[in-house]
Amino acid sequence: MSKMDDLTFSRTLVALFRNIVYRDESSEYWETIESKYQKIEDYVSKIGLTLIVDDMDGYAYLKQRSYGEDEDAVPRLIPRHALGYELSLLLMILRKKMLEFDSSTGDKRLIVTKQQIVDRMKVFLRDTTNEVKLVESIYRNIDKAVNMGFLGSLRESEDSYEVKRIIRGFVNAQHLEEFNKRLSEYTRYVETDTDNSGCIGE
Repeated sequence: MSKMDDLTFSRTLVALFRNIVYRDESSEYWETIESKYQKIEDYVSKIGLTLIVDDMDGYAYLKQRSYGEDEDAVPRLIPRHALGYELSLLLMILRKKMLEFDSSTGDKRLIVTKQQIVDRMKVFLRDTTNEVKLVESIYRNIDKAVNMGFLGSLRESEDSYEVKRIIRGFVNAQHLEEFNKRLSEYTRYVETDTDNSGCIGE
């Protein structure tokens, strides 16, 4: 392997450690991932990671490896992050939107606007007299989804995003079912809380 190949390999590894690598956005890295898959897998496996590649949707990322009970596990490198209710809600909405999109059109890119996300999320969030605060909170969660790689900013529009197809690998049918149950429980709680608040002083 030449020095240039070594440099390309190292850059590809750094890109994977930083975030998700998409075929359409990083063709040089993608070529290295395809041609050096086993070399990358051997490298990252030594630190408890595994390389996940989805050729159909064109993305690759590193995932913490699962160990069996009889295996010696490497200390976890990628920390677990508990998602808050609003961020979970956003990801579920985006996943369901993509499910509907895939079943109704042959297009590859799902584009959503910031206002569409806000309007959809507000349906499931508690009413508040502070509309500005609610919208700002939704905007923060949109930024989190961008940083996590589930949404991609568009150069041609600051208020529009591409829903990245990697969301299909992270949010599956079981997640949707479980979240729908949680959403139903939350909705009943909100309705009960609203009814009780209207009875104060009676």
